[in-house]
Amino acid sequence: MRGNREDSLHTDSVFTATDHTYMADALRLAERGLYTTDPNPRVGCVIVKDEKVIGRGFHRKAGEAHAEVLALNEADEAARGATVYVTLEPCMHLGRTGPCADALIEAGVARVIAAMQDPNPLVAGKGFAKLRAAGIETASDLLEEQARQINPGFISRMARGRPWVRSKLAVSLDGRMALVSGKSKWISGEAAREDAQRWRARSSAILTGIGTVLADDPAFTVRLPGEWRQPKRIVVDSSLRMRPDALILKQPGETHIATTITDAAHHTPLVAAGARLLVLPAKDDHVDLAVLMRRLAEVECNEILVEAGAQLNGALLEAGLVDEFIIYMAPHLLGDSARGMFHLPPLMDMGGRQELQITDLRQVGEDLRIMARLK
Repeated sequence: MRGNREDSLHTDSVFTATDHTYMADALRLAERGLYTTDPNPRVGCVIVKDEKVIGRGFHRKAGEAHAEVLALNEADEAARGATVYVTLEPCMHLGRTGPCADALIEAGVARVIAAMQDPNPLVAGKGFAKLRAAGIETASDLLEEQARQINPGFISRMARGRPWVRSKLAVSLDGRMALVSGKSKWISGEAAREDAQRWRARSSAILTGIGTVLADDPAFTVRLPGEWRQPKRIVVDSSLRMRPDALILKQPGETHIATTITDAAHHTPLVAAGARLLVLPAKDDHVDLAVLMRRLAEVECNEILVEAGAQLNGALLEAGLVDEFIIYMAPHLLGDSARGMFHLPPLMDMGGRQELQITDLRQVGEDLRIMARLK
């Protein structure tokens, strides 16, 4: 609750070990909405009274009850005088559901501890203020970094006006991601491909380039057992080379084509095939990627998974639009004639290199998975 520190507790040093335990429980609950809450944030809530948990809840799906309401329903009358641990500041505006701050006030809780302030300008400290005005003690910033990791896309969309962008790359041990012909099936192993499916499932949209579509004719759907929400598919196709019979246009869900071509005659066969055309301004004769990201934020895309070739990956990197990399490195070699990961201008000295911070490193099947962020 930045900016109101005189009214609330804000640092881990003032929280007890018990507070940490209950907030960790709330964070685990929030993670249960990892694949389902989009475009809403993932939120968990735990209500405690007399050192006993009396209510738990997590937000499952946009339009359904929020975590606090579900936890209050479970706690019922026992919520009066209780402490509430929630991973995000309670909302105070009327959206698809009622304000959670009002529900907490009506329930008569004594204290609300949030992991972080809501970055949504409609909330941003106002939820805390409303609770304090009703006599409820508030505190925040408990396990804030862990809370932020659960909702990087929602935070990015609210704070920066663009989604959180991950680039997924499957490469050989010598850093090649496709043969000279452009073919890339399959560089990574089965376990890595299944792992990648889960990153698809949590994303708002999959972003690719027309080169990948023409070379591989991919479907870009979530292919996991059970029923899954299908993310949007966004194809960057500046000069509109997409074929109306492309496999990507025959899948459930939405396929959008980002182009600079304004001629409606070129749009008609693709629209008839099920595509949605997104005409954007050009930059250096290609779709302006920064504008594309702003548009995706406007339609409530939180997390974007890039599955593309060196051209689009390089362009996104140059534009400063990549936040994170997921690199699956397979134990084989493709040689220096195969295609690399990024098409970038040559460096004149080492000072111009892109520096990354590895955040996670593990083996997935026979492949090595590297998670990295730009410093």
